[in-house]
Amino acid sequence: MRIKICGITTVRDAVIAESLGADAIGVVVCSESQRNVTLKRAREIFSALKPTTEKILVTNTKSYPELELMMAQRPDAVQITHPFEFRKRPPVRIIRAVKPGMKELSGDCDAFIIDGSMGKGMVFDRNFASGFINRTEKPVFLAGGLSPENVGEAVRMMNPYGVDVSSGVEKSPGIKDRKKMSEFIRICREA
Repeated sequence: MRIKICGITTVRDAVIAESLGADAIGVVVCSESQRNVTLKRAREIFSALKPTTEKILVTNTKSYPELELMMAQRPDAVQITHPFEFRKRPPVRIIRAVKPGMKELSGDCDAFIIDGSMGKGMVFDRNFASGFINRTEKPVFLAGGLSPENVGEAVRMMNPYGVDVSSGVEKSPGIKDRKKMSEFIRICREA
């Protein structure tokens, strides 16, 4: 199972998450979020990571020019919430965020992330998550209110391709807690 630590705002937290066993690091850009950083900061964070750690830019922008600018940074993937349509294959992998009540999204992506929380710590909808995971053949990440306290049960019940955590492993918005990250990753590996 893949583990993504999202909402990283510092090089230090990214390197710690990687050293603890995170498979992917998510950095929020071009968004109205307490965890938003500049593209320059995102490059600094990603450049401190090993080549094997997946680097994902996360955004809720509705601007295609901003999306193009993010893709030009050449992260491993860009995670989007807006239903952008692509005429040709994007230069990076695309992860589409889905949540209950959302209009069915295009399958022109490489993976989905179930995330009705958007970094606010609201627990995911189990019925929606289970149904969505069973409906698609694409990899599905589970997010929304995950923490060391509930991720083991969520993984056992949903069997997602991966999990994504942000606020559930923080001291304060954008500042990660080493102990919580370590515990989250350990529980995921054991589940």
